[in-house]
Amino acid sequence: MNTTLTANALVARILIIVLMILTLLPFLSMFTAALAPSGTYPQGLEWPADPQWVNFAKAFEVAKMDQLLWSSALIILGVVPASVLFATMAGYGLAKFDKGRGSWLYLVFVLGLTLPFEAVITPLYYEIKALGLLNTRFAIILPLIGLYMPFAVYWMRTHFIGVPKELAEASQIDGASDWKQFWLVQVPIAKPAIMSLTILLFLWTWNQFLLPVVLIQDPLQRTMAGALGAFQGQWGTDVPLLCAGALLILTPTIAIFLIFQRQFVAALLQGAVKG
Repeated sequence: MNTTLTANALVARILIIVLMILTLLPFLSMFTAALAPSGTYPQGLEWPADPQWVNFAKAFEVAKMDQLLWSSALIILGVVPASVLFATMAGYGLAKFDKGRGSWLYLVFVLGLTLPFEAVITPLYYEIKALGLLNTRFAIILPLIGLYMPFAVYWMRTHFIGVPKELAEASQIDGASDWKQFWLVQVPIAKPAIMSLTILLFLWTWNQFLLPVVLIQDPLQRTMAGALGAFQGQWGTDVPLLCAGALLILTPTIAIFLIFQRQFVAALLQGAVKG
């Protein structure tokens, strides 16, 4: 019995190590390519004889990443707080009224999970154009809030369904209204789920590429990932510079995930513990 468990644990660790290596190889290849002399074509995973660390500074300057950081921050501040707030309230409402009309409304959000961004990009373009928001940051902010709602509401509803009903009953006995019960009892309990949803929406907004490219012409008003298309068009033949710019764009998302990974894992395990 113990021998079988030890063998299974060893196989699991080996698989994890293999997956880690396969995941890190592309990033290591990009990193070594970014250190190659500008204008060259790096061949695979090879450490350059004379690492050009200046490529990162040059990529930051030529891509005007200081302005792109500001643009991405404005878009994230417009999308993430509103999405989390709406999803938390809607998820709690659907969990509280999970029968009758609530169940039909929930199915609408579930159907929204099957709708890819590519399927709505054309009608969305004409709708944004009719509203006069084309080539503004609102052309990204407003659609993203709507497109994130199905998953965000599903995420928060799943959490609130797992909350013991005794907590709500106890707060009602104490005379708390539904509004006070939501803010003073349910929201504090939902902090792990809210934090993990915030991280996910931050990463998705930061890495959003399609909507900024289609709906905004000025690269400096796009997200960092959306501006990479314009950067690639200008510096596509300079592979080291392009790799350096891509790594600079990836750095904030990796840092955010590493900082908040415990909260994210806690929210993922919360439902398993309750189940």
